[in-house]
Amino acid sequence: MSKSALGRGLGALLGGATAAAAVTMQHATGSAPSPASDTQERVALVALNRIRPCPFQPRKDFPEETLRELADSIREQGIVQPLIVRLRDGGFELIAGERRWRAAQLAGLAEAPVIVREADDTAVLELALIENLQRENLNPIEEAQGYQQLIEQFHLRQEDVAVKVGKSRVAVANALRLLRLPSEVQGWLRNGQISVGHAKVILALSSPAEQKLAAERVMRDGLNVRQTEDVIAGWPARPAGEGRSAGAKTPAVRDVHVAALETRLQERLGTKVSLRYRQGRGAVEIRFFNDDDLERILQIIGVSQE
Repeated sequence: MSKSALGRGLGALLGGATAAAAVTMQHATGSAPSPASDTQERVALVALNRIRPCPFQPRKDFPEETLRELADSIREQGIVQPLIVRLRDGGFELIAGERRWRAAQLAGLAEAPVIVREADDTAVLELALIENLQRENLNPIEEAQGYQQLIEQFHLRQEDVAVKVGKSRVAVANALRLLRLPSEVQGWLRNGQISVGHAKVILALSSPAEQKLAAERVMRDGLNVRQTEDVIAGWPARPAGEGRSAGAKTPAVRDVHVAALETRLQERLGTKVSLRYRQGRGAVEIRFFNDDDLERILQIIGVSQE
């Protein structure tokens, strides 16, 4: 699914430029505005204290500096694009526009323009994810947590999530892998102190303690991704007395070159690929989920079914 296709789907909920240019302003009294015509959106002014954030909002970080910059703009120009809300328990719950809502409060506004729409919980989370992904507002951990929320809360498979948000299954799977990192390392990734490239390399270490040590070294020494690969490839196995019992197995350190080749195979085939390699021998396992998926993979690798 392309971004333009996502934009058309999102536009159905958020309203397009034409609709936004032809609006009728009214004050909300607690009920939804009367149905809008096909050519006109109906915008209501709602008290900010009657609007609350949505629990399904995948974006968690709202930097104070950028909020203040937006608040200054709102003081001068007002809120140009209405917030999108739904009726909830006698009030209004945000579907899109939490950053504008927060900045409006900083700017001292009492009311904000809103468009009221109907949407169930699944649609709200999907649309919040899509909006933020299109605008590149989510950090890698927020993106991964949004996918995980879709999977857990609405019982979706990774391939279902991929279709809904217009990503490849591999992109969703790779994002979810980031949640295996220790919370401290996730925090550094969230804040941009390490990159997704660094994180993927660090995941070759199976021990959370070693993953944290590796991330700390990346930040301390200012390592790029290639340098991090070299460090992880030569990562020493700890002796039996250092933080583990004598009978415990040394955590497996995966060869970064094998891991990189596995990632390239996954990106090429658009599915989960497991590559096992040892001293020139091994196996490649390619996952498929239905007959059509198998046919697609066979076409990619040039294998005829005849």
